[in-house]
Amino acid sequence: MYTIPGHHHISMITKDAKQNNRFYRDVLGLRRVKMTVNQDAPSMYHLFYGDKTGSPGTELSFFEIPSAGRTYRGTNAITQIGLLVPTEASLFYWKNRFEEYGVQHSDITTYANKPALHFEDSEGLRMVLLVSNGEVVEHWETWSKSPVPVEHQIQGMGSVEITVRRLDKLALTLTEIFGYKEVLRNEDEAIFQSMQGEVFGEIVVKYMEGPTEKPGRGSIHHLAIRVKDDAELAYWDEQVRARGFHSSGIVDRFYFKSLYFRESNGILFEIATDGPGFTIDGDIETLGEKLDLPPFLEGRRAEIEGNLQPIEEE
Repeated sequence: MYTIPGHHHISMITKDAKQNNRFYRDVLGLRRVKMTVNQDAPSMYHLFYGDKTGSPGTELSFFEIPSAGRTYRGTNAITQIGLLVPTEASLFYWKNRFEEYGVQHSDITTYANKPALHFEDSEGLRMVLLVSNGEVVEHWETWSKSPVPVEHQIQGMGSVEITVRRLDKLALTLTEIFGYKEVLRNEDEAIFQSMQGEVFGEIVVKYMEGPTEKPGRGSIHHLAIRVKDDAELAYWDEQVRARGFHSSGIVDRFYFKSLYFRESNGILFEIATDGPGFTIDGDIETLGEKLDLPPFLEGRRAEIEGNLQPIEEE
C-alpha cells in the first residue's frame, strides 16, 4: 500500500513576475530554482522558488498572468499556505524583517496548534509562518546565498488551508483514497496529516458557506502532493478514477510527472513525482538564473523569449 509522504509544491497566480521575484527571493530569502514557462501557455512565466535544489515539499510556484484581476475571496478554494521556520526565535526575526520591508503581517499567535505569524504578499496571497521545532524534510538543503540567516530560513511547506462548503466530502477524499489521518475535528474545522505527526503533509480544512472564490492575482491555483515514482503515480491514477473522479491522465512535465483531478468541492489537486527534479537541465550553482525550457519547447525559444519581459532588477 502506497502512502503520500507530504506536499510536493503549490501553485499560485501573480500579475507581475518582477515584483514576485523580488519578494520571494529577496524578502523571503527563497532560491529561484527554475525560471521557465507555463507548458500549456508558454507566453507566460512559470517561476519556482524553494530550497537549494527545489526539493519536493519546498516549492512555491507562480504563473504570471499580467491581465489577472483581483481575487474575490470566498469558499471552495485553497486559502492559505503554511511555511515552516525552525524556532520561535525565527518568528521574532521574521516579524522584524516584515516591519523593515513593509510586509503586511499579524502579531505572533497560534495556528493549527503551532506558534505562528500570518502575513501577505503585495498581491494579497495569504501565508503563515509556523514553527517546525527543528523537524525538517530529510533532503531539505539550506541556500548559502540567501539574504536570510541559515538559522531562520524557511524550511518548506507546512499546513495548507482549504476552505469548502462540504467538509466531509473533502475529508473522505483525503482519508479513504489517500490515507490521510484526521488528527483534529471540531464543528467548523478538521486537520489531516498524510503521515502521522508530520506537518509537511498537513492540510487544514475549514467549513464556510457563501460564494465560491473568484481567482485572480494572489490566489492559489492548486496543491500538488508527493509520490516517489512513476509506478506510484500510475497507482494513484487508478485510485482516483475508481472513485469516480476525472483524471487528466499522466502528464510529463519534464521536471516531474503528474496528474490532476478536482474533488467534490472543485479543489484542484495535482499528484507529482519526486523526480527527476530541477537539476535535470541545470547546474546546482546556477540553478534558476536563466530561462529553461523543456525539450518539446526548445525549438520555439526565440519566439518564447521575445514574448517575455525580463524580471531581474535593472
